[in-house]
Amino acid sequence: MHIDTAVVLAAGEGTRLRPLTRNRPKPMLPAANRPILEHVFDALVEAGIEKLVAVVGYKRDRVQDHFGPTYRGIPISYVSQTKQLGSGHALLQARSVVDGPVLVMNGDRLVDAATIESVDTSYAETGHTSIAVIERQDTSRYGAVEVQDGDIVDIVEKPQHDEFRLINGGVYAFDGDIFEAIDETTRHAGELALTDTIELLLESDRIQAVEVDGMWVDATYPWDLLTVAREVLARGRVVESARDEQVWVDNSARVHDEATLQSPVVIGPDCEVGPDAVIGPNVALGRNTTIGANSVVQHTVLDADTRVDPSSTLVDTVTGQDVNLGVNTVVPGGPADVQVGTEVFEDQRLGAVIADRAVALGDVSFVSGSLVGPNARLATGVTVDGTVREGAEVVR
Repeated sequence: MHIDTAVVLAAGEGTRLRPLTRNRPKPMLPAANRPILEHVFDALVEAGIEKLVAVVGYKRDRVQDHFGPTYRGIPISYVSQTKQLGSGHALLQARSVVDGPVLVMNGDRLVDAATIESVDTSYAETGHTSIAVIERQDTSRYGAVEVQDGDIVDIVEKPQHDEFRLINGGVYAFDGDIFEAIDETTRHAGELALTDTIELLLESDRIQAVEVDGMWVDATYPWDLLTVAREVLARGRVVESARDEQVWVDNSARVHDEATLQSPVVIGPDCEVGPDAVIGPNVALGRNTTIGANSVVQHTVLDADTRVDPSSTLVDTVTGQDVNLGVNTVVPGGPADVQVGTEVFEDQRLGAVIADRAVALGDVSFVSGSLVGPNARLATGVTVDGTVREGAEVVR
């Protein structure tokens, strides 16, 4: 039986993506020039889902205000996880609005409709819980799965050895008893993990492994948003009108005749690109972004209302919303060692992350791997190296 209801888990903050998640949840960060969650909903609608249930929590108004009661004609119900107590606990919040079998997936991971359809078909044909699994050379960041004769027989979170080749793809088909199974699952440190419930199900039921090879992109750290954008652009998962192959320019955007667009690139609504600017490859400009004359922007994601003044150079850069970068701003690009919390990640492709409403007044240079918090103010001529805290003022 085809499953017509999907629950999307979108309550988490995404602390490893700070400072970008200071003002919005991870699923609302940009995948190219649209929120990640919008791509998730697209895949579900294209797979035939007739009812969407979004589990929201951290900054939930950002989700609800953006989508409202429907998406592409499909009704959306919202339920709240007021405290982030694990993925199983998040799914449990949807109990009152789900009746019967349900598809479950994460709201911060991009997959294609074909993957969802494959999981749905497996459940329809077997009646057993079905989970998408995908091959990865490095499974240490994910939940690895062991498969025998098409069935999952074990799940190992973040394995420290390389004997696994398949990971949990985070797309599930459950029958209506999943909520009772979550109730019976033992909490660890006060949290209910959905993977713990799956391990409980393994003791008494078959769980089908659905091997898929479509799009599967996960944004865990700030530099991952650059990878996400590359995947979206490569697959043409944008909604603007195409000027040429892999060059998408919204009808309301203004691109000067002397500007150069190097594919793939997407220019969102109400954007403006000045003369002799070079945009691309692998660039996404969010709504109402302005690029000044003689600027170069490559391998970069600029979110809505960002302004880049003339003669600036941005490479491997991610901005939040309403960022202002003055004349002659320079971000040279990666690789770089990037500190996230107390951990340092070596050789990452990242020029800089510049969060919401940060301002650079002009002639500001960024050392590769810099992270700038929301509302920071960078005075003329400064060099940014490392992490700038929220609201800080940096002077020479």
